[in-house]
Amino acid sequence: MKTEASGGVRAKVQARNSAIAGASAGFVSSIVTCPLDVIKTRLQVGTASRSHSGVRNVAHIVAQIWHDDGLRGYYRGLVPTMVGYLPTWAIYFVVYDKGKNVYARLFHRPNSSRDHNTGTHEFLTHTCSALTAGIVSTVCTSPLWVVKTRTMLQTSKQPIDSRYRNILDAFRKIYSKEGLGGFYKGLLPSLLGVFHVVVQFPLYEYFKSIAANRQHSDSLSTSSILLCSGGSKMLASIATYPHEVLRTRLQMVPQSDRTQYTGLIRAVKYIYHHEGPKGFYRGMGVNLIRTVPNSGLTLLTYEMIMRHLDPLHSSP
Repeated sequence: MKTEASGGVRAKVQARNSAIAGASAGFVSSIVTCPLDVIKTRLQVGTASRSHSGVRNVAHIVAQIWHDDGLRGYYRGLVPTMVGYLPTWAIYFVVYDKGKNVYARLFHRPNSSRDHNTGTHEFLTHTCSALTAGIVSTVCTSPLWVVKTRTMLQTSKQPIDSRYRNILDAFRKIYSKEGLGGFYKGLLPSLLGVFHVVVQFPLYEYFKSIAANRQHSDSLSTSSILLCSGGSKMLASIATYPHEVLRTRLQMVPQSDRTQYTGLIRAVKYIYHHEGPKGFYRGMGVNLIRTVPNSGLTLLTYEMIMRHLDPLHSSP
């Protein structure tokens, strides 16, 4: 009984630590990479928005944001981004860490050959944990990301009555005009985007195992964490980027002339017909410049805080 009780306490402490470390990681990464996130979001919309139909490259977007809104334009949507990242990563790491324990027991075979099956079991454990954590965090935080996208896309040139003054105002206007469903626009491509973490985290764990073997230590150096996270993030981003473009297009403010984005299949057909395959990779270069350091900062911050909170922790 004492063992079970101590195990329950340990699980609660681990969940608390994961939530604190995950939220802190989201806080740091959202502030540092916000300008790149704004540029990436504008670039993803591209020809889909009249106000940005003339934008052809990153330099034009940077200049346009500066001309329209000045320095604060690069941090438009920072508050909803922070509000989004904090719970997203807190939920994700809590579920991911818990999932690794649950799935490790589920896939464990006492009579199996360790040398032959360990790699497969670890891959299944990390994949299922990432999938579960991705689905839970995506569904729970979808409204926050819709508000974040809408806020980043608006400019000071828009009519005052159509602009969002703050987060609460954005929630009120979206709910009054679109109902509860407005907060879940783009949810389907977002859920499809869960495959991003299904690619990233098993790769991250694999890269870490290689680095740990070379360093002969489970406590990886800062440079190793950055390399492992950056490499896994880059490969995952390239493989799953089209869903981000679709999600951003679907989350835009609905207008009478924007019926082409009323559904996922319709959006796919419209983008392919009008922009070709490259339309699904609009803004990917900026996205990589943003997501790779973002991932490095997120996972490095998470690791450092977890090591401070839990001396037994080595790597997620």
